[in-house]
Amino acid sequence: MNPDALRMETKAVAFAKAFFDAGKPVAAICHGPWTIIETGAARGRQIASWPSLKTDLRNAGAEWMDQEVVVDGNLVSSRKPDDIPAFNRAMIDLFGQARRQTRRTA
Repeated sequence: MNPDALRMETKAVAFAKAFFDAGKPVAAICHGPWTIIETGAARGRQIASWPSLKTDLRNAGAEWMDQEVVVDGNLVSSRKPDDIPAFNRAMIDLFGQARRQTRRTA
């Protein structure tokens, strides 16, 4: 789905917000951070995205990062398709950490 349309879908935003509320890992690339903005979870975070989201992220209280991959707590983000290899490595690492942590507390 087009990321601009996705962020207007109430159920999709609620789904993403539930992950943030539960402290679960979240990954976003390109225009994906638009949905993060809609959840209210962008404030105070460092987030990489497609360059055209820079102002939107700043207006939402995030620090826009022009980096291949950014990990901020339970959020991993990247700018563009060229960043996918680094994004995938960081995402797998973050999700693996979360899984190991869940196993320790279970």
